[in-house]
Amino acid sequence: MWDNPTLLKNTSRALFALSVLMLLYSAAYYALHLPNLLPIRAVKLAAAPVQVDAEQVLQVVREQVRGNFFTVDIEQLRVELEKLTWVRQVSIRREFPNRLSVELAEHQALAHWNNQALVNSYGEVFNASTAATLPDFVGQAGHSAQLAEQYALCNTQLAKVNLRVQQIAQSPRFAWQLRLDNGMVLELGSEDMEARLARFVQVYPYSLATQHSAVKTVDLRYRNGFAVSGVHEQSLSKGA
Repeated sequence: MWDNPTLLKNTSRALFALSVLMLLYSAAYYALHLPNLLPIRAVKLAAAPVQVDAEQVLQVVREQVRGNFFTVDIEQLRVELEKLTWVRQVSIRREFPNRLSVELAEHQALAHWNNQALVNSYGEVFNASTAATLPDFVGQAGHSAQLAEQYALCNTQLAKVNLRVQQIAQSPRFAWQLRLDNGMVLELGSEDMEARLARFVQVYPYSLATQHSAVKTVDLRYRNGFAVSGVHEQSLSKGA
């Protein structure tokens, strides 16, 4: 190597170029971390929160926004904001030269979950409280999205007879039960749920609508009919 002038020259040039790059990097790193270089002057919310406490948002911003436009840790800010009640998702972007834009996606409560939490419109369970009147979901952990899907499908069918689900429950054995807004309870079992509910919708106007106040439970788990139990009587309707 030492008796190869060309190699020595190329190595020397490479080392010099590397030194210059390291020097430039160090200078740039130092400059970017200067607190007075493009300090964050404002944090803008894309829209005013509805459910989220604005004071809590402000408190998180005060605690987490450190550094300047280049060094502020927007990922940590996002993580802390997503811990707030009613916050589902947060997106943050830098707006040159000195501002952050924050967009909060809030949970839209769909139902109560096992009397302990809430389910949002995506079928996700979250912890919050609300004074709104909501239906009840009763089910196993990890099945909230399935209940939300079935809730929507059932309401679509029941709308044909002006009824709505007040409570939907799925047992540990995956049997479905509906409590309607007229007080009736529908036992749908674990199979052919949609077909059984369609059968109920078909016969309801002719056989059950006029006596719904006396009917307690409609058991639709029969192949060719359904059982009706009221406060004082129990009967079986064939061919429904």
